[in-house]
Amino acid sequence: MILDIVLLVAGLALVLVGAEALVDGASGIARKWGVSEFVIGMTIVAFGTSAPEMVVSFISSIEGKADMAVGNIIGSNIFNTAFILGISALICPIAVTRSNIRKDIPLNIAASLLLLLLGMNASIFGVGSNTLGRIDAAVLLVLFVAYIWYSFKNGKDSGESGTEKVRRLWISILMTVGGLAALVFGGELFVDNAESFAKQIGLSEKFIGITILAMGTSLPELATSIVAAIKGKSQMALGNILGSNIFNIFLILGGAALIKPLEMKGIDWIDYLALITGGAIVLIGALLSRKKQLRFGTGTCLILSGVIYMAYLFVNL
Repeated sequence: MILDIVLLVAGLALVLVGAEALVDGASGIARKWGVSEFVIGMTIVAFGTSAPEMVVSFISSIEGKADMAVGNIIGSNIFNTAFILGISALICPIAVTRSNIRKDIPLNIAASLLLLLLGMNASIFGVGSNTLGRIDAAVLLVLFVAYIWYSFKNGKDSGESGTEKVRRLWISILMTVGGLAALVFGGELFVDNAESFAKQIGLSEKFIGITILAMGTSLPELATSIVAAIKGKSQMALGNILGSNIFNIFLILGGAALIKPLEMKGIDWIDYLALITGGAIVLIGALLSRKKQLRFGTGTCLILSGVIYMAYLFVNL
């Protein structure tokens, strides 16, 4: 028990240190490459912080644990939006641009709806089965490539970086890689101990995937977004969450389903509703804000939506 606590604390410490280095390093890369911090957050940072979800979902797919693979991604996206973005908005108002409102936030909602349509064929259309097959996987992966291409093509620097000291590029890259490594390793320490405990007390694979694994593998996003918000890099915080959600659906679920088709037996309408609701709250909050910021009210609504969903899961164990 004492060893478990020590490892959990060590994992959290690594995550925090890694997040600090990652945010500073990624910001330096953004300035050197002449792209916006939002795009860096939505691509490089999002890819790195999504590494734990990728490992868990790919291994779960190989082992035939579809509920855990899918549950991990859906749970991570819900946790990313409801809790991480919600907490970040409470810490510091998150600026949203016209492009965020017109393209980036709607794309997140569209990705969730597409996952619902592809994975719930039988329930929605009455044909086939509720399975994410290899053709579906190919569609998701093609969309991922298009998403990356479009992000860099239209991601010129908006000037948010300000007048901070510009490091040498190799130092920024080293900080980014080192920060990602600390994030992934620290998150793994946390997840391994939490998952072992959950299995010992007899929790289901779906529950472990949507709650413990999802929260644990979202630790990198949590630390990175909060550190970015505290440092005033709100666009990087927003880009990290939106990008991670896109990576999770397009790349990770697409890759996992390509390895082995994923049956969506344990995923129900409430899970999809919670997934889509978070994106809708973000979009509504951005549209209604006169200052074009996600502020305290939006953050509170996001957190409440997450709490309600988690309460539903616990009631229906």
